[in-house]
Order: sequence, then C-alpha cells, then structure tokens
Amino acid sequence: MQKPTRCAWVGDDPEYLRYHDCEWGIPCFDERKLFELLILEGAQAGLSWLTILHKRDNYRRLFDNFDAQRIADYDQQKIKSLLQDPGIVRNRLKIESTINNARAFLEIRSREGSFSDFIWQFVDGKPLQNHWKSLIEVPVSTAQSNRMSRELKQRGFKFVGTTICYAYMQAVGMVNDHTLDCFRHQPIEALSEQGHHDD
Repeated sequence: MQKPTRCAWVGDDPEYLRYHDCEWGIPCFDERKLFELLILEGAQAGLSWLTILHKRDNYRRLFDNFDAQRIADYDQQKIKSLLQDPGIVRNRLKIESTINNARAFLEIRSREGSFSDFIWQFVDGKPLQNHWKSLIEVPVSTAQSNRMSRELKQRGFKFVGTTICYAYMQAVGMVNDHTLDCFRHQPIEALSEQGHHDD
C-alpha cells in the first residue's frame, strides 16, 4: 500500500507520525490541552519536538495531567523531585516557568473567563488557512505570533518567544500549516470551516 504524502518535517518515528496525522493542526479549544501544549512547546526550546513527544506521558504523569490549579501550588520540594526525574527535561528554568505559567494561565482565566477565547483572539477565533507548496515557505513567526508573544509576556508568561508562539499556533490549529501536498491539509481545512468545536 502506498504511503500517504506528509509534511516534509515528519520522520518515520511512529510517535511523530501519530502526532502529525491525528493532532497537529486540528483546531483545539480545550483549556487543559491548550495549557499542556503551551508548556510542552516551551519545554522544547533548544531541543527536538520528538524528544518532547517521547517524554509527553511522563510530563502528564509528573505534572498532574497539566492541571494548572495543582501546578500553581507546587513548592520547592516538588521542584526538587521533578529535577531528579529523567522522564522530563531536567531544566530548573523550564520547570519553574511551568509553575509560573500555570499561575499566569489561571489569572487570564479568572480575568477573561476563558483562556481558549483569549488565545484564539489572535486569529479572530478562526483558523488561518495557509497554502504552502513546500516546507521552505512556512514561516517561523508572523505578526500574530509576535502579538501573542508580547501579550503573554506582559501577563507574566515565560518561554513564550514569537517562534515558540508560532509553533504553538501550528500545533493547536490556529493556523493550518500542513503543506498542500500533505494528505492532512484538505481535511483540516474542511474541519475549520465547520466552525468552533471542542475535541
């Protein structure tokens, strides 16, 4: 059977294939998942995304399934135990920023009522449909990711530079950056035409 054509960045790793085929670029409005992906994109800084995907289950286990309320209460003792666990990226700054970002996330939720509405405002609540022919054309940041990065930093988030924000926008389906030859491009475009839905 012929293999479907995928985006050029996808390797042969089964974890990568599953992520690309079943998750990347699908519009996500679920608060917990939006928080999880923001943290994982930050954890990825300087590393490969595949490294993070392989550690994802450990992250979920060690960070209370990305329950922001619980993470916001982590103390020095918890930080110490996280730093000793090889299942995640053992970087003090990244671990501390996760706790910090959980607090900032809760702050946005209490002020705005919804983190999902807040984050989706950067694309006016609807996924942007791009039509790139090849990977070379895909940007690493845009005016929207610049704005998101600025705004998140103002609200106290860390590890949210514009490149991280753009990768996040791609992951949660705020932009459809599957290349035109990829078998996922069309289905994802069709998905976003159905309007706002939770997965």
